[in-house]
Amino acid sequence: GVCGAAGCVATSWWAGVLPPPVAEALGPASRSGAAGLGPAQWAQYAGAGALALFGFGGLARGRTGRAWVLGLFGRYRGTVRRTGLMWVNPLLLRRRVDVRLRHWRGEAMRAADRSGVALRVAVLVVWRVRDTARATLSVEDHEAYLRACVEAALVRVPVAAPGASEGTVAAAQDALTRLVAADTAPVGVEVFAVRPVRVEYAPEVAAAMHRRRIAALDAQHRASVLGSVVDSVEDTVTRLTTRGLVELDDYERKVLVKDLTVAFCAGRGETGP
Repeated sequence: GVCGAAGCVATSWWAGVLPPPVAEALGPASRSGAAGLGPAQWAQYAGAGALALFGFGGLARGRTGRAWVLGLFGRYRGTVRRTGLMWVNPLLLRRRVDVRLRHWRGEAMRAADRSGVALRVAVLVVWRVRDTARATLSVEDHEAYLRACVEAALVRVPVAAPGASEGTVAAAQDALTRLVAADTAPVGVEVFAVRPVRVEYAPEVAAAMHRRRIAALDAQHRASVLGSVVDSVEDTVTRLTTRGLVELDDYERKVLVKDLTVAFCAGRGETGP
């Protein structure tokens, strides 16, 4: 590049077209041998200019976490991962690729739980480009391909429904991660984790699932209250008979148990939530 620039200056001196301040600084000798702009001077200008453009045009700055995929006339010529100032053949086509660890949070996608109930799931994907050549050349857009793989995995893997246990959630995350990692490996993308961050029922089934959950909670509460009442009645009858306060036959025991059960249930219903 410096040689090309020096050649342009030398040609200008030869043709006598240097700027007046420069010509005066060089003295009369710079004007005595002026040949003017002719075919030879233009040819020398073209050669020196091409050399300067080729030299300075190849200067590039490599950054940490970025790489260049190089190609020449459609053929892969290598990947540059160096950092700092460097020189790359300007005839090579450069494609910049981000090779840092990245995360992507998508919009809510369709999914289903183990019972087939429709869900809407937003996932967080932690990934990076491992093979720059495959990520750039094997698919048109590796990020779009990653999103498509995540969407396809959500269709195939049952997702833990809202309120599921931690073990069920972890199992679904592991299955999603393995499936997406296997689908993206051929294109040079490495997936570390696929985590559902928001799981909710689809709008068409949300109301029905809400009513079902309320009914399940109510049934659970009733079962808990009934068990507590039965334990209290059994303890009361046992204490009365053990201490000899009352003597009951089978019929009287049944009547007492019934009355106590009704009384305890009524008291629980008045003071309960």
